[in-house]
Amino acid sequence: MMEDYLQTEWPELDVWLTSTTEQWATIALNGPNAAKLLTPLVEGVELADETFQHMSCIECTVAGMPARLFRVSFTGEIGFEVNVPAPSGRKLWEILWEAGQQYGITPYGTETMHVLRAEKGYIIVGQDTDGTVTPYDAGMGWAVGKNKPDFVGKRGLARPDLMAGRRRQLVGLLTEDDSKLEEGAQIVFDPQQPIPMKMVGFVTSAYHSDAAGRPIALALVEGGHERMGETVFIPMPGRTIAAKITGTVFVDPENSRLKI
Repeated sequence: MMEDYLQTEWPELDVWLTSTTEQWATIALNGPNAAKLLTPLVEGVELADETFQHMSCIECTVAGMPARLFRVSFTGEIGFEVNVPAPSGRKLWEILWEAGQQYGITPYGTETMHVLRAEKGYIIVGQDTDGTVTPYDAGMGWAVGKNKPDFVGKRGLARPDLMAGRRRQLVGLLTEDDSKLEEGAQIVFDPQQPIPMKMVGFVTSAYHSDAAGRPIALALVEGGHERMGETVFIPMPGRTIAAKITGTVFVDPENSRLKI
């Protein structure tokens, strides 16, 4: 964003920008025992709901190393992200790995992270959204500062087309026969209509969820927020799959797992 402004808004400035992201290593630690594992290693903050709430960050010391500690989660579980200087990344990994043996620690990869975040309705920008999706379409209107006098995009959000009720909106899908949908599959309201059918949305994410005990999916559906409980249809080669529109949170809607 800063580079964009430098090149397009103030190109006359004699300024250079240098990203420091690569100077830090990041390790994400998630699960019900994450705080228990980290607590003996952290100096400078007490890892409790009262002193270090979800979505907090602080500069502190972790395992004797200067660190930036974030209490965030892309899994729906108690989660922390630890930033340490890049040369210390492997050392921290090995310390956390050893300390976590008593809790049955295990590494997890991108595919696992994708399933866990979808169970909680956490979106991936560019997969569950595209350039047409507004915060309201994604069910994130709460994040828009409605009382601010102005912000980037405020005038755009007030355009009639971006406030129309029949826009494609992010919802959950549960198939009636427990089959797993395919990402990118098109959605229709009436499977008996003549071809070419009117497509009213598409599947953005689809996984089998062990926690939910069944396949789950996220989708952009025309007027989806007003269609909870309705059935939509996904035409596929050789068959048509029926699915019920639901909310986007399939596991722990109370967010009880995020609490220490």
